[in-house]
Amino acid sequence: MNCLRNWILKGFLIVWCITNSGIAEAQDTLSLEEITVTAQKQEQSVQDVPMGITAFTNQGIEDAKIESISDLADLVPNLMIFNHGKIGMNTPTMRGIHAPIFTMLLSTGLFIDGVPVQSILGFETTFIDIERVEVLRGPQGTLYGKNSEAGVINIITRQPDNNFRGSLSANIGTWLSSGTDDPLTQAYTVKLSTPIQTDKLFVGIAGKFLQQDGTIKNTETGDDEDDREYWFGRAHLRWTPTDQLDISFIASQLQYDGGGGNGNLLESGASQYGVPTPDYRKVSSNLEGENTSSEQTQALNIKFEINDAFELTSVTARRVYNDDANRDFDYTSAIDHSYKDNEYTTLSQELRLSYDNGGVKWIAGVYGDKDEQNYDFEGHYGSAIYYTDKDIDGTTYAVFTNLTYPLSQRFSLVGGLRYETTEKDFQDHLNARQANDSWDDISPKFALEYRPLPGTMTYISVSKGYRAGGFNFMATDPEYYTFDEEELWSYEIGVKNTLFNNRLIANASIYLMDISDMQVTETILELDRSYLTNAAKATGKGIELELTGKITTGLTMTAGFGYTHIEFDDYKDAEGDYQGNKTTHAPEYTFNIGAQYRWENGFYARADLIGYGEMYTDRANKYKRDAYQIVNAKIGYEAEHYDIYLYGKNIFDERYDTYDSESINYSDPGEVGLQVTYRF
Repeated sequence: MNCLRNWILKGFLIVWCITNSGIAEAQDTLSLEEITVTAQKQEQSVQDVPMGITAFTNQGIEDAKIESISDLADLVPNLMIFNHGKIGMNTPTMRGIHAPIFTMLLSTGLFIDGVPVQSILGFETTFIDIERVEVLRGPQGTLYGKNSEAGVINIITRQPDNNFRGSLSANIGTWLSSGTDDPLTQAYTVKLSTPIQTDKLFVGIAGKFLQQDGTIKNTETGDDEDDREYWFGRAHLRWTPTDQLDISFIASQLQYDGGGGNGNLLESGASQYGVPTPDYRKVSSNLEGENTSSEQTQALNIKFEINDAFELTSVTARRVYNDDANRDFDYTSAIDHSYKDNEYTTLSQELRLSYDNGGVKWIAGVYGDKDEQNYDFEGHYGSAIYYTDKDIDGTTYAVFTNLTYPLSQRFSLVGGLRYETTEKDFQDHLNARQANDSWDDISPKFALEYRPLPGTMTYISVSKGYRAGGFNFMATDPEYYTFDEEELWSYEIGVKNTLFNNRLIANASIYLMDISDMQVTETILELDRSYLTNAAKATGKGIELELTGKITTGLTMTAGFGYTHIEFDDYKDAEGDYQGNKTTHAPEYTFNIGAQYRWENGFYARADLIGYGEMYTDRANKYKRDAYQIVNAKIGYEAEHYDIYLYGKNIFDERYDTYDSESINYSDPGEVGLQVTYRF
């Protein structure tokens, strides 16, 4: 490790010397780039959308070195991604709204080129050759439906066109602390886009290989417990036979091949909050854990411009996620192992017609999906062996519309409505149990926009969010086979300002949420068991602030802050009364402060301070993760055809482990490394 660090230090000195030679010239202005988004499924400036929204361009993603959903959340107010000890197994929290892991559902939707991700498994993506990312805060049920109760993350990959472009990139680095020997991190990416027939046919490909040595040592086997490795590939074929018709087919494959405790590993032994296990980042297990999960997606997007005002859009998507892994649950030499080979398949279709003319915008559409889930699980608990063979099949249908209508030069009215119905069948093949249930919802949204001054837009909105119901896999009492949908009403007031000739953007919002029929764990005294029910109500309130400023030519500063206070109004069971307690996995605040400079001679530097408030992990508010801050940095030299950077993530190696009643969830250590990119 010392050799690698010395090598990186030498690389830093080389970069600094090249920087001051003044070889390259950078193009920059004193105006911030205007970002066009499709948050409301029609193109408009991000400053014209009446909701809290954070958007990143392709350049912004690369500048901030956003490589994962967690990296993205660090720069978005009131968004957090919690990893449950395995790569790809993430749950999002938006404005304090978090879906319990056992529901397998989401409170914040994820859409990648229109492909919906509807489970915590595979709630991740590879940020390579991305055109734009939009993070929408607040209920998005009107246009996005179920699983968008608190917000949506919308990712759009870059379209191939008439321009030939390509790049090769390599990262090599090291963890700043680890329980293993000399841990190495490395990643290699390739991007290529080219026209096959000018103005008609285009193709793009992108690929990435990532390998990270583990940070947790298995003292029994001598191996790294949480090695991480994956391959990702995407192909994009685009055909524009006429000026009015644009057809894209996008296919991707992601394959994991790592340890059973990929990501942050759970280790038993933290019986009291704040008391770490005796050997930090070390476990003793007689099982060689393995994760070979995979994801396949295909999307067919068709856009047809009927005329200057009307456009017809079709999005057809298929997503298959194989959850194939084995792991040790107690990380001792005792037998407490699990083996699973689960599969989740979703087929979806959306068809919408949009209109945009003279300031009037409307959209109307239909949506349907078919969801198939198979759970094949084997657990060894001492001498006992437990098997699971369960299926859940479901269908969802929806119709929706959204309208923006200018009442005057300063006032505009926005209204939307969605009706959605979901039906699911559950079957336990081993225990001869079956159940079926259906849930439907009407999700309206109303907003009033007011523009008192040029460059300023204020809004007030009321919207409804909802999360569909589901099944308790282990229930033996028919009364608890299913749980119902969760609903919330959100009331929001916001202002968006573009000031000083587009050199400063200042946005703010304040909101209040009323959450009913919350999906929570309830301990049933008569059954001596805990099931997911709708036993709670809660109230949430918060604020969000975002600033982006062009200070001088080349210097840009950003800041974001989110505060959320959400507590139970009514929630009790056989183990206690939780009224007044804070909800779980809901950081009290988030913030980010960053500065970035591009010199005309090619020198580049960036630093970000990122912080999260304390967060409870249990309903009794006994266990929590403390508030913490990390610093990311990047410095380098940019030329016409190549870039070279030194980067650091969590450069002060801050620990932000999460404790609960039985475990400690290790945070990632800091990482430093060298990144080289060649463009052709």
